[in-house]
Amino acid sequence: MAAYLDMLAAERGAARNTLDAYRRDLDDYLDFLSEEGVEPAEAEAGTLRAYMAGLETRGLKSSSAARRLSCIRGFHKFLYAEGMAEGDPSAPVSGPRRGRALPKVLSVAEVDRLLAAARAQASIPDASPGERARARRMLCLIELLYATGLRVSELIALPRTAASARERFLVVKGKGGRERLVPLTEMARAAMREHLPASPADQTWLFPSDSESGHLTRQAFARDLKAVAGAAGLRADHVSPHVLRHAFASHLLQNGADLRIVQELLGHADISTTQIYTHVLDERLKGMVRDLHPLMDEANERPAEA
Repeated sequence: MAAYLDMLAAERGAARNTLDAYRRDLDDYLDFLSEEGVEPAEAEAGTLRAYMAGLETRGLKSSSAARRLSCIRGFHKFLYAEGMAEGDPSAPVSGPRRGRALPKVLSVAEVDRLLAAARAQASIPDASPGERARARRMLCLIELLYATGLRVSELIALPRTAASARERFLVVKGKGGRERLVPLTEMARAAMREHLPASPADQTWLFPSDSESGHLTRQAFARDLKAVAGAAGLRADHVSPHVLRHAFASHLLQNGADLRIVQELLGHADISTTQIYTHVLDERLKGMVRDLHPLMDEANERPAEA
């Protein structure tokens, strides 16, 4: 397993989060093989099918099971390619059927309520300096996330210099080391300027951790965001950093943005990943045909047949 993960890091540039996820998936799979008394190089298709069936009984979602099978396929292909196994048992194993789940999306009004709650918390007059600093940090995080659609891992790892740059955009290094330009709104830039004085000047990160070295963790951000959602009267289980990224993309598309532009802003390598958002376009496209098609007026004026 270590050799496989080393290959993913060296040859394919897999990110640390990806490697950690693959390690967890393979640990679980290898534990199963160990309980069955099967060496990885001797695993057969039936063994792998039994493992996948066990995932279903454990309540794993089909999307998570499919991701785990993809990881295991890569592992067995690696063993075969490196001469560590005589065959690839994963080849005849089909993955679980997956319905394409639509992302949870907040409405524009709900995002406005979330931002209003964050601004209110950042403006409490009798708050302690520490509470005020954390509230301004949260407001900055929400403003930035909704303005840019960054992945949460990209957002929390922004350098402190991002707030002091004069440019109206960020240069973000995303998955696979790919860089992209992300425009900044004036509201997001203002939130960064207000947050910056409360952040220690000797820090590398724009959003340093509260208690230890390094930047804010995604778990801490998600926890604090749910608290703001509750203050805004929103269901906490409907609000997460990823949901705000979805809102960014969906609201752009609703207002006429090109799908390719949204793909670039989100940092998707393949437009098929971005196309999950096209469900929000249905009503807009119907309205465009109704309002702009030259034959629609004739259809409306044509008398009904007897």
